[in-house]
Amino acid sequence: MELLLPADSPRIGGEISSHVQTLTETAGILPPITVHRSTMRIIDGMHRVRSAILRGEHTIRVNFFDGTEQDAFVLGVRLNVGHGLPLTLAERRSAAARIVVSHPQWSDRAIASATGLSPKTVGEVRKRTVDAAHQPLVRVGRDGRARPLNSEHGRRLAAEYLSANPAGSLREVAKFAGISPETVRDVREKLRRGQDPVLVRHKFPAAGKSVPRDTRREAGDANTRKDRPTRNGPPGTLHHLPPKAGRQALAILRKDPSLRFTEAGRFMLRLLDAQSLYANRHEQLIDTLPEHALTALSEAARECAATWSELAGRLEERSQRASPAPR
Repeated sequence: MELLLPADSPRIGGEISSHVQTLTETAGILPPITVHRSTMRIIDGMHRVRSAILRGEHTIRVNFFDGTEQDAFVLGVRLNVGHGLPLTLAERRSAAARIVVSHPQWSDRAIASATGLSPKTVGEVRKRTVDAAHQPLVRVGRDGRARPLNSEHGRRLAAEYLSANPAGSLREVAKFAGISPETVRDVREKLRRGQDPVLVRHKFPAAGKSVPRDTRREAGDANTRKDRPTRNGPPGTLHHLPPKAGRQALAILRKDPSLRFTEAGRFMLRLLDAQSLYANRHEQLIDTLPEHALTALSEAARECAATWSELAGRLEERSQRASPAPR
């Protein structure tokens, strides 16, 4: 036992003397300890070693571990969580903080399974411990499979691959883009419908993270309805195709590659899709919206109408400039 080094233990307070005494008085042979072979540092079993020393023993049974020191620490945490004297919540949180640094590629669930914490708690520890900007783009789960944190890049690669190879299999595209076959299926379906294959939540702030009220007010003061320039009439005046014709035009636009595979085109299609949803449900919306918000919603709708009217006018002007004059 003279060759052994003390454990890099997840226990904040070290060994507990009362537990060492209990083991010393226990009849029979204790289970072997676990030791990191390359450093001879104890991974699990410090209480058993202290007990053996009190008994006057000079040898102890050992299971050797071959791996990195970081992996040895994780194994020590896992073993202490699974048997013997349990780790406290504070010790498990402290261990998780070390593991998210030493194994940043591990998913929250993988670290949770090693530390005996919930994935949610591990996620909170990760946010407090590691700068999000330095986190890997891919995490490895408990099953050993790597999954991207943000599939935007993979979805774009899949969209490009499918555009060049429409008959490509799901697994073929998934391997190329580094995403799951199910994600490839979703990308293919979105392309078929003329939608952006990148999920909206990857490109815009999450729900609840709205623009501050003061910022919205300043923008409104700087560009009120009465001062806003319009091309096709006063604010609130709508110039549009009949509903059926408008829906048919939108269906054709969704299939246009020059729109589908450009940032500006995709953004415009998303805006038009939102307008299309309103056209299909406007009666239901008007009848069910809360009365106390109707005035504010009306004002916001008029602002949007003025913006759309201005946009339509500018698009028409550009279209006329681009069209050759009749002879």
